[in-house]
Amino acid sequence: MNKKLSVVLFACSLLFWANLNAQNAKEKLLGMYIHQHWSYNHPYAARTWTYEDWRDYVGGLKQLGYNFILIWLVLETMPDPLTPSDEANLTKIASVIDMAHEEFKMKVSIVLCPNVSPKSEEGRKYTFEQRPFFHTDDRVDPGDAVAFGKLMAWREKLFTPLAKADGLFIIDSDPGGYPNSTNLEFVYILDAHRRMLNRLRPGIQIDYWALHGWESYSRFYATGEFRSAPTSELRNAISLLSKQPVEPWGIASGRGADLADSLNMSNRVLAFPYSAVEAEPSFPFTLFKIPEEHMNTGTEKPAHPTSYHNRAYEAGRNGGQRGVLGNAQTHIAQLPNAFALARGAQGLSLTKEDYITFANDLIPGHGAAIVEGWDALQGKDTKRMRAVVKQLSAILKKPVTGGPLKGLYFGNAESYLDDLIKQLQMSASLYTLSETFNTSNPGKAAIKKNLTAFVSAAETWQQKHQYANSWRWPAMDETLRKLNAAPVNKVLDTHKFTSDEGATPFEKVKKGLALMESYTPRLIASLKEALAEM
Repeated sequence: MNKKLSVVLFACSLLFWANLNAQNAKEKLLGMYIHQHWSYNHPYAARTWTYEDWRDYVGGLKQLGYNFILIWLVLETMPDPLTPSDEANLTKIASVIDMAHEEFKMKVSIVLCPNVSPKSEEGRKYTFEQRPFFHTDDRVDPGDAVAFGKLMAWREKLFTPLAKADGLFIIDSDPGGYPNSTNLEFVYILDAHRRMLNRLRPGIQIDYWALHGWESYSRFYATGEFRSAPTSELRNAISLLSKQPVEPWGIASGRGADLADSLNMSNRVLAFPYSAVEAEPSFPFTLFKIPEEHMNTGTEKPAHPTSYHNRAYEAGRNGGQRGVLGNAQTHIAQLPNAFALARGAQGLSLTKEDYITFANDLIPGHGAAIVEGWDALQGKDTKRMRAVVKQLSAILKKPVTGGPLKGLYFGNAESYLDDLIKQLQMSASLYTLSETFNTSNPGKAAIKKNLTAFVSAAETWQQKHQYANSWRWPAMDETLRKLNAAPVNKVLDTHKFTSDEGATPFEKVKKGLALMESYTPRLIASLKEALAEM
């Protein structure tokens, strides 16, 4: 084939895919981001899911009205050469893409961090399922053509089996960035990925995931001080990107549906209100709130630190022109908010009765008890929590079976109810300990008794899921500080993403992120040490 004909065919291919994307854009996206960063137990961490788990969960989303999934495979820390577990995961996700397309008629996009590369020698020490991210990753200077070229060559090999994906999302920040790098360099990164995709399969959409801002995160690496970028900085990156030959492309952002209005590009925006379903990283804890009147006025404040009120529902209602995308870290724990997001996006009601119907589709006959458990978790009423524990425990004395939506928790109804019980026991014990400190003269015996109960309940739930990263629970932090126990305070003081150690701010940030990956077990160990000293 001569060169001129090749150019013509390539141009025709781009035109075909541009037209196809324009047609597909008429159907608004309702998506869920399946986040695989953290390594913990099956089935809580998505990186542990089997192909059958993926089918169950994606099939459940489809029944709720979802038509899109976004997957982070954590390609960034896969070593060269690959381990057998990495190869198996790539093969599995390639099959998941086919399954989503063929069985559920759903779109699939993949996430990449812009300039994160593997420390291959370190990464090979772990299987894919167990590999800690911030101990096996590095940052590539986008201004270093040789180093960045090597990164792109490795990425192209990794992405080849995933080339049937509909799109590629590239985030502008956490954890990407480089000290003092500019938006021009970020756009260069996006352009390099566009050229990679064109070589693999023209027509794969590239989405600029506008989160904190490339320049903002690069300043974070340069100074150790984090501030999310002003919207003008994100618009500058969008404007620069629009001048590049990167079609088809779009924007995903939680900055509001009007992010690109002033640039006449609002039709490219997919709303991505990060943390509307679940924050990340976060200790597994089910979030839920029955809708209340006037919830969308912006005047109400959560009665409890973990209460998201109607945020997921409102996020669904306020999508961009292309639709809305939610995210979760522990998907099995966040079923109420996954349901709420879908209801809002489809303009459907969200009442207590709707939640009970949904819960009955999870576990028939027990919807009311499940919703009572979800709601009790958001408050401080320890008697209510323990009453629900008693009710759920009684249910478990007889066989329970899953309903039509059992795929959302992988079919194990007993385990799902047990998860809810363990969360309620942990929360009740925390607020009982907190109440002890609110008495005028709390005795040491009472404090030790209630601290022992909290440590036992927290460790029991943590041992089941084995999540180890950040655990941000204001009521817990406030209560534990009242212990005034040196080992506990020492760990609490490390709950930050910038370490005190390191020769440069860049090194301090990297060390801080790595240290955070073990925060939860270190906190539990410190509480045991404090008990031993009492």
